[in-house]
Formats: sequence, structure tokens, C-alpha cells
Amino acid sequence: MKINSLEKKKVLILGIGREGADSFVFLRKKFPKKKLFIADKKNLEEMDLKTRKLLNDKNVELFLGEDYLKIIKGFDIILKSPGISLSSIKKYLSKKTKVTGQTELFFDNCPGTIIGITGTKGKSTTSSLIYSVLKEAGLKAYLVGNIETPSLSFLLSAKKDDIFVYELSSHQLQNLEISPHIAVFLNIYPEHLDYYKNLKEYFLAKANIVKYQKKNDYFIFNSKIKEIKDLSIKAKSKKIEINSIDFSKFLKDNQGFLEITHIDNLIAVLNVAKIMEIKEEKIVKAFKKFKRPEHRLEFVCEKKGIRFYDDSIATIPEATIFALDSLGYDVETLIVGGFDRGIKFDKLADRIIKSNVKNLILLPVSGEKILKEIERKKGRIRHYSFDNMKDIVNKCFQVTSKNKICLLSPASPSFGIFKDYKERGDLFKKYIKDFK
Repeated sequence: MKINSLEKKKVLILGIGREGADSFVFLRKKFPKKKLFIADKKNLEEMDLKTRKLLNDKNVELFLGEDYLKIIKGFDIILKSPGISLSSIKKYLSKKTKVTGQTELFFDNCPGTIIGITGTKGKSTTSSLIYSVLKEAGLKAYLVGNIETPSLSFLLSAKKDDIFVYELSSHQLQNLEISPHIAVFLNIYPEHLDYYKNLKEYFLAKANIVKYQKKNDYFIFNSKIKEIKDLSIKAKSKKIEINSIDFSKFLKDNQGFLEITHIDNLIAVLNVAKIMEIKEEKIVKAFKKFKRPEHRLEFVCEKKGIRFYDDSIATIPEATIFALDSLGYDVETLIVGGFDRGIKFDKLADRIIKSNVKNLILLPVSGEKILKEIERKKGRIRHYSFDNMKDIVNKCFQVTSKNKICLLSPASPSFGIFKDYKERGDLFKKYIKDFK
């Protein structure tokens, strides 16, 4: 869908969060006098000051509160935020209504090159690394998408030579009918099953990253995962497997970079750099400068002889297993638990039993479930249960030895006690800093 086609359409922005606000700013700049409509579950007083100021516009009509979905039938175009599932609005739609989103509009109208990255875990770090390498090589690159920076406003000044590194969630990919020039598919694990009917539906949403590629496009994929390997067979693009053998010399000469992220993610970055014909010296320079994004195995500080790591983004067991593998035997205290989505923790229990973890701090509800799985496997570990981060951090200082690691890597979403993984990680860091 071309942007100019929206000018004479009745457009509803559904959801006025970070992405919805960016959509509104873009459309207002593009069509200064156009009447726009916004619907959101929150009432105006529940929104932050910045959003309230944004909506103080004479050419805006608001539909707010619990019944916000009931008005969507009367619109030509619905610009849906990724967090609102398509299944939740289907019964309210009329046949003439077209549902789209930022990602579709950006892909349909972007004059530059798009490098898309998806996967259950590791996509933010991988996207950031690719962006860093491109910038170090002197290319005009932008980091957008699920990684915090909405994309649509970039269309106001985008040029043919621009490169957009786009982190793509399953929600953003779900209705996409165009794929990026370079698509990177890192991994797939059970996630967001409160949003999708099953793992298959979740995977099919992510599969759109390659589904519409052409023969001159590139698909970088993890062939160790059967579903992704099977998907690659159908791809029309040039296929590149993530394989350490292809970069064995680089990895041997630069062992230190293996601490940045999972080796598969690192190789994916190297494959993108190869396609873009970036010299090795530029890659090395970018990797040396790179700082891991917040809440992703982030070193917080060393305090009272204890090293603290914030891995709040770890919302599945596989991510916590990777954190334990990365940090090694120095992890003595591990904080786990959160919202229970009904997934299994047997592999995580095995990994904790094999580790040197002596203290397990449990958050409700899944924390107790992880402990029961450890005990079912005849594992024995000191454990403590808390429902707030201040008490957790205090206990961590009490039970963790000097020269050891305290790791927040919950293996579960944050919903319940915390608003999101960022709040969980931010509070962890705050109380470490405040501890006397």
C-alpha cells in the first residue's frame, strides 16, 4: 500500500503506544490537515504526558477505554499496533476494511535497502551488531523496528542509498506480504503462545521474512533448526547457512568476540558483512566498540566483590541456559521466574543441576515450577521466594560469595509483578546501585 493512497481514506490508528505515536506523527506531517482517528484501551488520563500533548490536536477524534474495538468497523484503513492481535479484532471488521501496520507501510514505501532480522532470541543484539558494522564501514545505516525505534517517520527523508537494519518480531511479520532484501532467521522456540494459537502459527508469522523474497535477495538461516531448514527449501532467494566453518579463521583469530553473543548470531552478522562487501578490519573495529544492548546479559557492576548481570530479556528457558553457558561456573546466585505460560522447564532444570548455582531466587509464578522440576530430577538447591525486586537484591548480597556472579535471567515473561522486562531489569539495577 502506497502512503499517498491514505490521503483520501478514513484511517484509524489502533493503539497509541510507541509505534502508534510514531504513526500519528508521520501521518500528521505527511497530511497536515487530514482528520485522523485513534483508538486505545487506555483512557487519556492513563497515558503519559508526552502522548496526551501529542493527541491535543483539533483534527483528531479519540475512541478510548474498554470498548475501543467496537468502533473499528467504520474505517477504510486500520493501522494496527503489533501488540494487538488480529484475532482479537476480526469480529469487528467489515469486508471493506484493510488492516495494515507500520512494518507493511514501511516495506511498501521504502526506497532503500532493508536487512530484516528475526528469531525468538538474539535478534536485538544481532541487529545492533549489523548496524554497528555497517556504520563502521561508512554506510548510511539506520537501526529500526522492534528494537525501540519505530520505522515510519524515517520515510519522510529516506533515500535510495539508505540501509535499514530492521529487527522484526513475529507480530510485525504476521501480515507482511513483502520480504527484506537480506533476511536473517536466527532461531525459533516456544514464545508468545498467549498471542498465537500454537507454535506453528507463531512460526508461520516469522516465515514471512523470507516468503516473498526474489532470486536476487539473500536468506541467512540457522539450518540446525529443522523448521527453518525446511522453510529454506521453499525460498526463491540465495540461501546462506549459518556455519562456523565458513568463518573459522576469523573466529580463531578473534576469540574474544565470542563473548558478545551466541556464536550463531555472530556468524549471521559476518554473513551480512560479506554480502555487503565490508572489509574484515572494519568488522573487527566495530566489534571492539560494540556495547551489548540493555537487559541482554548486561554487566551491571561489581559491588562488594559480587559481579551482577542483568539478563531480564531472557523470557524462555533456552535464553537462561545460554546465559549460564556464557558466564560459566562463576554463577552462584540465579534469579528465575515470572508469568507462567505453561512451557516446560526440564532442560533448564538439567542445566541448573549441572551448574555451580548454589542459590535460586524464585519469582512467582513459574519460579516454583522451575524449583519443582529441579526437585523432580533429584536436584537439591537453596532457594528463596520473593515478590519484589528490593528484597531479591538484598538477599543476593547476603548469599552470594565474593568473586562470584549474581545473574537475573528469569526464563519467563515479566507480566504480573512488573510491567515488562525493562522494568524488571531497571529495578534490579536500581536496587543494586542503592544497596549500602
